[in-house]
Amino acid sequence: MLSYAHTYLTPSFHAPHRHTHIHRKPPSTYPTSPLHEIYKSKHNIFHRDFNLFDSILTAPFQSIIWALDCLPKGFIGISLVGLEDLYLCMEEDAGFETWTPTPRRGTRRGKAQAQKAPASGVGLVGPAYPYPMPRPAGRGRGTRATEDKNPELFGTGVGRAHLNLDVGACNNNPLVVGKSAEKLAANDAEDEGSTSPLPERVQVGNSPAYKLERKLGKGGFGQVYVGRRVSGGSGNTGPDALEVALKLEHRNGKGCSYGPPYEWQVYSTLNGCYGVPMVHHKGRQGDYYILVMDKLGPSLWDVWNSSNQILSEEMVACIAVEALSILEQLHLRGFVHGDVKPENFLLGQPGTPNEKKLYLVDLGLASKWRDTSSGNHVDYDQKPDVFRGTVRYASVHAHLGRTGSRRDDLESLAYTLIFLLRGKLPWQGFIGENKGFLVCKKKMATSPDILCYLCPSPFKLFLETVTNMKFDEEPNYLKLIGLFENCLVSSASLRPIRIDGALKVGQKRGRLLIDLEDDAQPRKKIRLGTPATQWISIYTSRTPMKQRYYYNVMDSRLHQHVEKGKNDGLNISCVASASNLWAIVMDAGTGFTSQVYELSPVFLHKEWIMEQWEKNYYITSLAGATNGSALVVMSKGTTYTQQSYKVSDVFPFKWINKKWKEGFLVTSMTTAGSRWGIVMSRDATYSNQVVELDFLYPSEGIHRRWENGYRITAAAATEDQAAFILSTTKKRSQDVTQETLRTSAFPSTHVKEKWSKNLTQNSIRVR
Repeated sequence: MLSYAHTYLTPSFHAPHRHTHIHRKPPSTYPTSPLHEIYKSKHNIFHRDFNLFDSILTAPFQSIIWALDCLPKGFIGISLVGLEDLYLCMEEDAGFETWTPTPRRGTRRGKAQAQKAPASGVGLVGPAYPYPMPRPAGRGRGTRATEDKNPELFGTGVGRAHLNLDVGACNNNPLVVGKSAEKLAANDAEDEGSTSPLPERVQVGNSPAYKLERKLGKGGFGQVYVGRRVSGGSGNTGPDALEVALKLEHRNGKGCSYGPPYEWQVYSTLNGCYGVPMVHHKGRQGDYYILVMDKLGPSLWDVWNSSNQILSEEMVACIAVEALSILEQLHLRGFVHGDVKPENFLLGQPGTPNEKKLYLVDLGLASKWRDTSSGNHVDYDQKPDVFRGTVRYASVHAHLGRTGSRRDDLESLAYTLIFLLRGKLPWQGFIGENKGFLVCKKKMATSPDILCYLCPSPFKLFLETVTNMKFDEEPNYLKLIGLFENCLVSSASLRPIRIDGALKVGQKRGRLLIDLEDDAQPRKKIRLGTPATQWISIYTSRTPMKQRYYYNVMDSRLHQHVEKGKNDGLNISCVASASNLWAIVMDAGTGFTSQVYELSPVFLHKEWIMEQWEKNYYITSLAGATNGSALVVMSKGTTYTQQSYKVSDVFPFKWINKKWKEGFLVTSMTTAGSRWGIVMSRDATYSNQVVELDFLYPSEGIHRRWENGYRITAAAATEDQAAFILSTTKKRSQDVTQETLRTSAFPSTHVKEKWSKNLTQNSIRVR
């Protein structure tokens, strides 16, 4: 996979990914040796300024030219961004959303991308050198920047350039960074400190002495063994049982952070919770933290394997009912499990009265959905580089790095039930570094009709219900349990799994059968599994100004339109491309004092950009076309002092997060095919930024960001993903209204309607 355009390889580097970086810095920082440059080079980084409405990407435009000299009060600008084949999140022409309350304004600017390297791997920086030749001493002298795994170009607005090329192999897909619980459990010998021998006898606190016997298994955060009492004891369960389960975790294990495992806190809170095994003793012995728990029987995974890898409809329905009862009680205690799967559901010991009783184990990934101090739901957030759970069964929200909530446990339960019933899930079989991304993409693309094909209708209804839940929504457990009522036999003795929880725990249930009719309005299905083109328009209020924009502009006519606008005192505020045609927006409210642009046959013309950086121009808008060409606009009069851009095959959240820590903010984004281009600038007018990344329009996330004072300031999308940058501003001069509109065609009929409300388009994306 080729992530960056300008590449070169050092003798010791052989990898499928090639990356390049370029930075602008003062001459005093330049290295004096080409070897030093080679050592430091690994990425392509472009850095400089931009402006407010640079998020234009791609969109099919009508052949229209609108020229407006006097716009109504509040008119802003237009930014066009293309998002193709967006999985429908609601019916066509029905996606209007708005937010008016006290927002903080902020916007992102355009992005740049590097040229594709030839298949041979020869760098494009120089025709005869594997690394760029140093320029003569003085302004713009070439050097290397700090080592990074992603290509990057960097520049300053003081007329000094710093050239840095960096090559490295890296997959920055934010959906594959996190590790699943099953992988966390792998290689536990090393992770758990195999150099420390396991104790032959265990005695912690006031517990009896136990002899360590056979290994029962391992979870994400420890190993479980049978512990047999050295003396005394009776029965199968309880603190006096002859045999118990001993869960050992090395003090240097993943779950231990300078003290006992986090899981201990969860068990202490949940001890006695319905469906959670009892912990009788806990303590540290040598290098190990040890839990003494009730010994249980086989997991549902074991039962599934011993049943020809398929379970009966009746048994899976019983599992659904009892699992929902257990999760309800867990949730009532303020926790979500975070790793619901067949391996973590265990039955009681065979031959005992509890052999048909279901238990939920392994709380190492549990988290709080309710704040302990306030009692309120925890705040929403998204960190695309964080994943917790098991890839096969994780919710889409977990893949995307969103804060865990009750809906995630239920979505994982839905996948667990379908797996047990059908024997396989459609996303099994993916391998490689981007497995998480591919699995999540497949989950989003698989409709309930396809996933539940040949399954009884209750399973499909359950899946549809839980995948449509909101972040902080309280599940209707009674209704969900009632979905499976008709799948159960009436005689309790004939049921393969006891459903005590559904009959006795929680709300008093006079009968299991309930009215499944919901008085609320039916929800729109968010996962239809069918790709569809969707226009996403973003409207923002602003003071009046002169504005003009053009659609379906051919390369040959671009100069004519731009020059006409310049003669009328207008500057380009944003650009976009669709079907290899251009859209440009020009207005008098940019604040730019001078502007240049280039239409290049390559995605981003590095040399031209660096030349303009030398002249104190910054990127203020850019767009990439499907044929690989690019339109880059650079301006003077911005607030930026440095600028950096990156081109990547995946959304480079890790790089963005790193640059945030260095004081840069995203000021523009664009895509060309599957490639992302991100521009980040220093001294932008924003104070904070967040990302919303999804496989469709992230309606809920955007609304929650709006409520917290953020506004969309940049957006871009490939055929697979859509990304939105939302920002707050340093100065809250006034409240800013922002609306989004999703339609099946270019929203030409809506523009004047928005103008009448003092709203103007500052971003349009088609996917």
